[in-house]
Amino acid sequence: MAAEEMRRASASAAAAAATAEVPAQAGSRWARVWPPSLRWIPTSTDRIIAAEKRLLSVVKTGYVQEQVNIGSAPPGSKVRWFRSASDEPRFINTVTFDSKENAPTLVMLHGYAASQGFFFRNFDALANRFRVIAIDQLGWGGSSRPDFTCKSTEETEAWFIDSFEEWRKAKNLSNFILLGHSFGGYVAAKYALKHPEHVQHLILVGPAGFSSETEHRSEWLTKFLATWKGMLLNHLWESNFTPSRILRGLGPWGPGLVQKYTSARFGTRSNGELLTDQESALLTDYTYHTLAAKASGELCLKYLFSFGAFARKPLLQCASDWKVPTTFIYGQDDWMDYQGAQQARKDMKVPCEIIRDPKVHLASWQHHIVSDCSFYTTGSRIKPLWLCSAGGSFRVYRQPFGLPLCCVVCVP
Repeated sequence: MAAEEMRRASASAAAAAATAEVPAQAGSRWARVWPPSLRWIPTSTDRIIAAEKRLLSVVKTGYVQEQVNIGSAPPGSKVRWFRSASDEPRFINTVTFDSKENAPTLVMLHGYAASQGFFFRNFDALANRFRVIAIDQLGWGGSSRPDFTCKSTEETEAWFIDSFEEWRKAKNLSNFILLGHSFGGYVAAKYALKHPEHVQHLILVGPAGFSSETEHRSEWLTKFLATWKGMLLNHLWESNFTPSRILRGLGPWGPGLVQKYTSARFGTRSNGELLTDQESALLTDYTYHTLAAKASGELCLKYLFSFGAFARKPLLQCASDWKVPTTFIYGQDDWMDYQGAQQARKDMKVPCEIIRDPKVHLASWQHHIVSDCSFYTTGSRIKPLWLCSAGGSFRVYRQPFGLPLCCVVCVP
């Protein structure tokens, strides 16, 4: 059965590639000029959404997908969206999962070079407890990809914070739980600092951006940057050379590279239950289309972080301004340093908890005894966990499967 599904998925992918459009930014006129066999990058926004729908077909919970219009410019602004040359409307790709009446709202922000579909193994569990809304941040996934013209840390932060705020207004949301993973954790924290009145609780999963290069550069990194390899990589970083550029350069050979990546990260190097053949094929297709599309939000990296993912404006410096109760979650071998959160907690004037792969109970998940449900992940560096709140205190369980993208507790 799995072999048959793989055969069908491969045939479908081949058919899609054969009839593919050039990237959305090239326009339909190129589709008429170049025959399918000569089109270099077989992707488009429409293909991203189609790949997303195929991936989410494995989710049992019903959902609604929409492109939420956030306008061509912020209200009162005299410039178009962050000096983009285009005045076309901007959209945030959004999926909302069915939930019980009056369920609390959980909004999810993905990490760098990711998109909301990467949470696909988490949605069913979360939707039992929450009204789950997951979005593609501006410039990623199936959202609009305007030209990225930011030239500073401040402008780059505004790109994500202000577009998210316009999305919130369009959705008429308030008093929601905001969850961010990795880079999404950085954006979520910055948003909560600017708009705390809308965030009931902040959940930061392996968040980037708490430490600065001067505070936490390791001896190894200092020595590495002194080598020719280190200098080359640092130069590429400062030149805004992103991994997706390599993928785009490979053109029709890109899907093969993505397949090797997903097989390694979600297969041989995963600590949890492996992806099924169907899930692997669908995730590979989805990942390729989201990464190969027009460069936009991905170009934020050098303005927010220095080489090694050290923040230009670390969140640690804002700890005393924190106004939202916060839960931090880190894997035992998480590459994001939990010590930044520990130091920040000393200055925070709001409730704050840090969960770092604590000792666990091993029985309850086997019988699906989960209260105030959480969600989970696995991976080569993040240990898989079930995280549940019961009676106001956190209980943590090993979980049998997951995806190496985040590991979250849901707070009542």
